[in-house]
Amino acid sequence: MENGEIPENANEHCPGPQSESAGKSDACQGCPNQEVCATAPKGPDPDLVAIAERMATVKRKILVLSGKGGVGKSTFSAQLSFALAAKDFQVGLLDIDICGPSIPKMLGLEGQDIHQSNLGWSPVYVESNLGVMSIGFMLPNPDEAVIWRGPRKNGLIKQFLKDVYWGELDFLVVDAPPGTSDEHISIVQFLQATGIDGAIIVTTPQQVSLIDVRKEVSFCKKVGVPVLGVVENMSGLCQPLKDFKFLKMMENGEHTDLTEKVIEYMREKAPEMLDLIAASEVFDSSGGGAAKMCTEMGVPFLGKVPLDPQLCKAAEEGKSCFAEQKCLTSAPALKNIVEKLMTNYWREEMSVEQ
Repeated sequence: MENGEIPENANEHCPGPQSESAGKSDACQGCPNQEVCATAPKGPDPDLVAIAERMATVKRKILVLSGKGGVGKSTFSAQLSFALAAKDFQVGLLDIDICGPSIPKMLGLEGQDIHQSNLGWSPVYVESNLGVMSIGFMLPNPDEAVIWRGPRKNGLIKQFLKDVYWGELDFLVVDAPPGTSDEHISIVQFLQATGIDGAIIVTTPQQVSLIDVRKEVSFCKKVGVPVLGVVENMSGLCQPLKDFKFLKMMENGEHTDLTEKVIEYMREKAPEMLDLIAASEVFDSSGGGAAKMCTEMGVPFLGKVPLDPQLCKAAEEGKSCFAEQKCLTSAPALKNIVEKLMTNYWREEMSVEQ
């Protein structure tokens, strides 16, 4: 019954929970919600006014979504934030994955606490122009499970939006949990007055992931959130050939490590091979992957990001993949996606940057 919605089990001629006659009219007799509606406060939610005031200083609000967990959505959110901050934009990263907050780890902020001032809750800062807010900063123990029902989750999301003082932001990146649950409905409703610029959806190439991404696209269309595009993550394993291990498998399942011999052989016989990038499909993409799905559903395809062990390491260490020249295959792919977003949607910011 949030935001005046008529409950599914209401009587046929329900006047609506926000009506002055809610719980009192003849149509309300016998309704299971009659007492709740009669005693519930009427009128607009005053917290939405406070949220609108906070968001008035935020230029762009971007949701990062995924249909399934484990597709690299939080890694993408973190690296997108790093990339925008590297362009000297003021960036905020809001983690609303209440039960699985991984953003503090991916930005190297584990163990940090939230501080309050007379202006509200202060984000935890990676750099002076990159602030982060997450329930992960509020847990006494990082291993502590968050076992909350929907209303309590929604209450915290609302508190993040109305109580966190971001200051002037060019971008607020919102890392949402996988699926289309309470958190997604809440963030859309709470930001309805100020508007959401769009959603970026992250998937992996195989059909089992794309099935759920189609639902995510459908959700965005139903609630009026533009889909900025879809990113195909983990699109094949790519890394320098010299970084691979070479094993000889035995019939009993054991193996012998021949890496040193193979590298030495290549160094002597074919040194040019040491500069090659080796690629291999990890997930089945014979169905056309995210690109085909985007064509079928009429949404933009932003590009592919390979499964890069160096990107995984950067995420584990809470570092930007753009800072050092180690993510040879993933960093250029992510940079191309960011540039495509800038060109297609954020031209105004591009002109300021230039």
